[in-house]
Amino acid sequence: MRSLRGFTGAGYAKGRGVAGQALWFAVLNLVFTKWWFPPRLRPPLLRAFGATVGRRVLIRHRVRVQWPWKLTVGDDVWIGEDAWLVNLEPITIGSDVCVSQGALLCTGSHQRRSPTFEFDNAPIVLRPGSWVAARATVLRGVTVGEGAVVGAGAVAHRDLAPGATLLAGGSTR
Repeated sequence: MRSLRGFTGAGYAKGRGVAGQALWFAVLNLVFTKWWFPPRLRPPLLRAFGATVGRRVLIRHRVRVQWPWKLTVGDDVWIGEDAWLVNLEPITIGSDVCVSQGALLCTGSHQRRSPTFEFDNAPIVLRPGSWVAARATVLRGVTVGEGAVVGAGAVAHRDLAPGATLLAGGSTR
């Protein structure tokens, strides 16, 4: 039987104190996600909060990043509107990667057999040239191989080989 009251959050470190977290959430919600905030200023703003972001990176409006200090982005990356990077653990995005509209990259999960539902988090890696298509999901611990595609609406719950394509029905080509 599950008892959420006993949840401790063991094994998850946010990486910054409460003041840093609060400042990021204020900037994220009041500036970073807004349509009027110029896309060219989003990478420098992420860098100011500890992210490593390459050159010629395009981040559209309404993109949410949980913790910028746990984010690494290569060169020539596109991140589409409404993408959500829940990086309780590091997310590494290689060069020439496209993360399309509404995509979810989620490094967080829970131990389903834990009576207190403790965290079971792990990093995500998107290798160079990969594509996470519209409304696709990449779950914790997954590496998307070089040139691989997580198709629109698909859920990647395990590693994808280089050049592979995962379709929404779960089949891989």
